Amino acid sequence: MDSVLSLILIIITAIFVNNVVLAQFLGICPFLGVSKKVDTASGMGMAVTAVLVVATIVTFVIQKFVLDAFGLEYLQTIAFILVIAALVQMIEIILKKTMPALYQALGVFLPLITTNCCILGVAILVIQKDYNFIEGVVYALSTGIGFLLAMVLFAGLREQLDLVNVPKSFKGVPIALVTASLLAMAFMGFSGVDGGLKILFGLE
Repeated sequence: MDSVLSLILIIITAIFVNNVVLAQFLGICPFLGVSKKVDTASGMGMAVTAVLVVATIVTFVIQKFVLDAFGLEYLQTIAFILVIAALVQMIEIILKKTMPALYQALGVFLPLITTNCCILGVAILVIQKDYNFIEGVVYALSTGIGFLLAMVLFAGLREQLDLVNVPKSFKGVPIALVTASLLAMAFMGFSGVDGGLKILFGLE
């Protein structure tokens, strides 16, 4: 029962309390660059979520059975970067061969994922937080959902901003940054929820 409650806590914390973009400031480049339209933002969010889960599984196995086993922990960052880059290339090839429709929809976003720091960040955080395999996968999936949520909300706000008369000096990037900061402040309202849930679930 405690393990199930721990997983629920990980999900809520990763999506709302410690949102990868709005609280940890990882993945800012796609957050600002691919969020002008809801459809492109949702496509990027889904692609990142898929890669996050696969990358976390592979990097977890490499960490536990290669780096830790042979005392090569100091190569973690380099190894993870190489693995993530290779994974993105493999996923791109597989999608192109097996699901061309999905490749056409996500293909434009896949190269951007290679340089998305939230993929590497989550892979390292799973190890630093000492999660087991199931907790690591759940954390990666929840983080991806949190990234998707932030992207879609931000894209929706930017689409609405295109319909209003924004002062000339604020048009473009300035109003986008102001909007992002307000969205981050809104998510700050969830801070402390994880502590309350720990007490409620009796995990503390």
